[in-house]
Amino acid sequence: MKIRKHYLTLRRSFPEVHEEQPLETTLEELAAHLDCTHRNMVLLLKRMQQEHWLTWLPKKGRSNRSTLIFTARKEDILLEEAKELVAKQDLRSALELLHASEHAASLREQFQDWLSGQFGFRSEVQGQRRTDILRFPLMQTIHALDPVAIHYAGESHLVNQLFDGLVRMDAKGEQILPHLAHAWDVDASRTIWTFYLRKGVQFHHGREMLASDVKYSLERLQSLAPRGLYSWAYAGIISITIPDETTICLQLAEHNELFLGFLTTNRASIVPADVCEASGGMLSKSPIGTGPFRLTGHDQGIWILEAFPAYFQGRGFLDRVEVWTLPENEQTDLSDKRQPFQVMHNVRISDMDAQRWQQVRQSGMTTKFMTVNELKDGPLRNPLLRKALNLALDRAYLLEQLSGDVIEAASSFFPQTQPDTGSLHQSKATGPKELMQLIDASGYLGDILKLATIPQYEQDALLLQKVYAKSGITIEIMLIPAEEFKGELRMTADLLLFAVMLDEHRELRLYDMYKSIQQHAAPEVQTLLNDSLRHLRSESDLKRRMALLEQLESQLKQRHSLLFLYRKHLKTAYHPSIRGISLDSLGWVRFRDIWFT
Repeated sequence: MKIRKHYLTLRRSFPEVHEEQPLETTLEELAAHLDCTHRNMVLLLKRMQQEHWLTWLPKKGRSNRSTLIFTARKEDILLEEAKELVAKQDLRSALELLHASEHAASLREQFQDWLSGQFGFRSEVQGQRRTDILRFPLMQTIHALDPVAIHYAGESHLVNQLFDGLVRMDAKGEQILPHLAHAWDVDASRTIWTFYLRKGVQFHHGREMLASDVKYSLERLQSLAPRGLYSWAYAGIISITIPDETTICLQLAEHNELFLGFLTTNRASIVPADVCEASGGMLSKSPIGTGPFRLTGHDQGIWILEAFPAYFQGRGFLDRVEVWTLPENEQTDLSDKRQPFQVMHNVRISDMDAQRWQQVRQSGMTTKFMTVNELKDGPLRNPLLRKALNLALDRAYLLEQLSGDVIEAASSFFPQTQPDTGSLHQSKATGPKELMQLIDASGYLGDILKLATIPQYEQDALLLQKVYAKSGITIEIMLIPAEEFKGELRMTADLLLFAVMLDEHRELRLYDMYKSIQQHAAPEVQTLLNDSLRHLRSESDLKRRMALLEQLESQLKQRHSLLFLYRKHLKTAYHPSIRGISLDSLGWVRFRDIWFT
């Protein structure tokens, strides 16, 4: 409201004057502060007095000074202005307004308290029409919603709502089910895959999905993301043919038992060829798919998804989903406010009221670890120093600094039934004296070891730097943007700090990770990885593939080329008023399936 801005300008003009303290002034002086006419100043004072922001006691005569009494605190007016901006779905401007205040910290805290109450499920009724809305905060910045360009969990989840693939994975990661393709065949060599598409599936812009869109989507992925996630899978496609508009044949260069699993990931989402071509090949500004929701707006940090009425699996209950993202410097744990969000992702259960949150589901985990760049000349080519690096890791200290019921020690990508305490106490078995003897024996002379990671893991890197400094090992941190992390720059580092998400696509993610490690492994390890991954691609039994992955992990751990830090469980909690809950990749709720009582 413009009148608030005028009041704030006027109030800031007299910083030494407190609320309820009389101020002797004239209309001319006030008009000068607001750069307006005498007449407009009279109208503004009248309006502000009606809002109970000030009291104006005029005195007639040029020599007489009138009395102005401010009654409203500028902090309260700022807060109301921020709330109105949010009502206009301009979250970013609201945060910028509060950030510029001299009382920014206090105001942001009050604003966050209020903002947390705006989330959750609500219904709006206009005439005979009821609109059901789910609004929730996302503590991430959305950079892109194009399947070829996503890098973060929040982006991946929204892509799952907007796009579909030919096939999909069940929640346990054990069975591949039909989706845009209602059936498929594979030849005896298991290199030619034929998919039969559902008829009548509509893109959000109204055109029917055809086999030519599938061909375009996969060729586009090869072209735009030649080194992207799962590139080893789609790079193996050597030809795509279209017998008719509902049939597509994919020929692989070699037998790959993981290929069908790749097609269940959102990297293999089907996009409309016409829309992509019209926008220069990318969908960053207009992500259009066949999914249960379509994007109708994303201004000022609020992403609006509306139900797609023509969705081939049926329209969902929700009419609209609003995802409110916060800039990275404004992100706080809104779940700690204990407001009724109905759905909260990655929450700490110990902080929640058990009577209000009766159903909690654990789904997937993130494991953080380091790998060694053994192609770089330097002290880490000595296995003794790699062993010392592992033993010097004070994992108990790491867990203390990263406290929370979702954090625990890790020594494997395959969590055991019993708590994994081995890695937590491993360094305690080696005393400081023995550790220093090991470091001396390695020939380490204080060389600076460069640790590369992405900006999102900077705090982890700083903790590692502090931990290693206790043992006399110097770490220098190099931050590389996620979209560039698989490039050449990381090859200048000695250590690489990674994280891998282990969900229903566990084997794909581990395979992709080992392909990445292969790029900076010692020659003998490259051979080991190459042989193991080739064996993995040819193995048709899932359990045997998992055994191969465990064996490979064990071999790298024995070399101290793979150093585990900790794992973080992903937990989704939801209010018992919600029905139809089902979780997709990364443990996020599929919006289409939920409804409320």
